[in-house]
Amino acid sequence: MAAPARDQTARVVRSESDQPAELRPASSPSEKEALRQQPSDKPPSGRRTIDIPGVDKAKAAAAAAGEKLKANPKRRLIAGVGAVVALALIYFGLHYLFVGRYIVTTDDAYVRANNSLLGAKVPGNISRILVGDNKRVGAGNVILQIDDGDYKLALDSAQAKVATQEATIERIGRQAVAQESAVEQQKSQIASAQAATKRTELDFARQQELNSKGFASKATYDQSLAGRDQAVASVQGAQAAYDAAVAQLDVIKAQKAEAEGTLQELRASLAKAVRDLSFTTIRAPVDGIFSNRLVNVGDYVQAGQRLGNVVPIDEVFIDANFKETQVARLKPGQRVSITVDAISGRTISGIVDSLAPAAGSVFTLLPPDNATGNFTKIVQRLPVRIRVPMSVARENLLRAGMSVVVSVNTKGDPEGVDPVEAR
Repeated sequence: MAAPARDQTARVVRSESDQPAELRPASSPSEKEALRQQPSDKPPSGRRTIDIPGVDKAKAAAAAAGEKLKANPKRRLIAGVGAVVALALIYFGLHYLFVGRYIVTTDDAYVRANNSLLGAKVPGNISRILVGDNKRVGAGNVILQIDDGDYKLALDSAQAKVATQEATIERIGRQAVAQESAVEQQKSQIASAQAATKRTELDFARQQELNSKGFASKATYDQSLAGRDQAVASVQGAQAAYDAAVAQLDVIKAQKAEAEGTLQELRASLAKAVRDLSFTTIRAPVDGIFSNRLVNVGDYVQAGQRLGNVVPIDEVFIDANFKETQVARLKPGQRVSITVDAISGRTISGIVDSLAPAAGSVFTLLPPDNATGNFTKIVQRLPVRIRVPMSVARENLLRAGMSVVVSVNTKGDPEGVDPVEAR
């Protein structure tokens, strides 16, 4: 009797423990309160629930996947990375389709400027250096001074020679005027002699007629003949003197012309002396930065010797060396994006100005000749000139020789864009 009673008691206890907590009878007031506060999964009274097998399975699968992800953080990380990679591929694909395939890029590009070379035109010692290294100068500013003592003396000598020659020409001119008066005087002497000759010829004719009739003496006739011959000789002498005076006048005029030619030579020498003196002052040819000074005070320089450079950094440009396989799509007027290695985080806009007529290898000192020997094809590069906006150039951030990366947008029609006006 006792054993069956224990088995029955165990079954009752086990069956109650297998029931849900809300179905088990509350054994104490605290358990009753807990069961009252516990939410019930059963639908409220008066409502009917409809079970859909497919939806329940999907919810169950999603819940199961979520439980797996929550249970495995590694899978969750891999799924996130995969989503990011997929989005990145979509972005870059669309970017290449609409933008990237039109961009031509090269990093073989450098900032350039038309450097002005300063050279000495006359020899001499450097007496002063008025501008420091890497300082801004304006066109016409004095940079260097060569000792000008000898050139001032040469200028004074040339001026004195010109003054002397001008005085000589004035003297010769006055001689010419005096000689012209002498010519006129000789001309009057000729007229006087001719009048005297006419008078003596008339007197001789009368005496000759009287002598033929026997009314005049032989002595009077001979005297009249001698007077006529003397008058004829006087005319000839006056004519010779006149010719000599005219010839002397021509000589004086020739001397004056020669002196005037010499004066022109002396004036040219004077002008050269003035220029040589001006060349002792070395001035900046353009606005820019004075740099690369190669001389010091006291150095003796020869004509043509290099003294320094002036770099016009307000007018910098870019030379980009594109591959020959890239230039087919490049045209003047296309927009360019420029990034400078020395200026991080900034993109500068530019414009294609022109394309070189030949590859860079053509302009080298010894151009390559592939007519003989083995041949290895190498892709050549062609320089492309790119202009930057004047406002950017005047910021003086771009310096000649800087490395840049340029990207040309070949999409669209570049016509109507003037590279000069775009500056």
